[in-house]
Amino acid sequence: MSITIAAAAIAVFLATSADAKTVLITGSNSGIGLEFAKQYAAKGWDVVATHRRSTAPESIETLRAQYPDQVRVETMDVTNHEQIDVLARKLEGTAIDVLINNAGITGDFRNPAPQSFGTLAYADWENFMRINALGPLKISEAFAPHVKASEDKKILAVSSLAGSFGYKGPNMAGGYWYKASKAALNMYMKNVANDLKGDGVTVALLSPGTVKVEKLGDVNFPGLISPADSIRGMISVIEGLTVEDSGAYYRYDGTEQPF
Repeated sequence: MSITIAAAAIAVFLATSADAKTVLITGSNSGIGLEFAKQYAAKGWDVVATHRRSTAPESIETLRAQYPDQVRVETMDVTNHEQIDVLARKLEGTAIDVLINNAGITGDFRNPAPQSFGTLAYADWENFMRINALGPLKISEAFAPHVKASEDKKILAVSSLAGSFGYKGPNMAGGYWYKASKAALNMYMKNVANDLKGDGVTVALLSPGTVKVEKLGDVNFPGLISPADSIRGMISVIEGLTVEDSGAYYRYDGTEQPF
């Protein structure tokens, strides 16, 4: 009897493993990206967690130790196009159901001068654009074949309310490079959505809300939400997307975000 039960359990495990979907997440070592990796792994997905460091950060190694059969850690700097192409070739034949372009920079909120009018550090502009806008575009292009080969066929990019021209709330001063790079990201992904819709690929933008990530430390202000709540909401949005939603922009709570 025990042998029969064991055999049945193995059969179930193998069937589940074969049916597991795959998500690739950039910038998975901290903040929003790490929480995405945690929640997808907990849901039973195979997770390709990428980071840009020479060795895997402890945060990802801890997650991989918790889910050794599900979490795969890879190095990919979103500004290094050669690295992106190398990983795309390495994962050739792997169907990626959900590709999440999460890696990005905001700048040091404790030192707003480089992104403030009158003290703008123009040399910083290129770095923001390469990370926040060009990186997701290049990754979407490189991994499009992997996404097309999957069941879900979804490409997402984590944007920001700060990059919205249609936002009607209180004025947010400064942040020139961050805002411009996110606005550029929005247009790039709209174009990607147009180009891939005919292949059945859904491309959408996500606004995570104001998330209390590690770099905020003990700072608190009204409207802050936890990474767990933000990512739980965004995953729900992702699950509900269809190809008819391609090119859309949604907040973590499912409401549409104006461009």
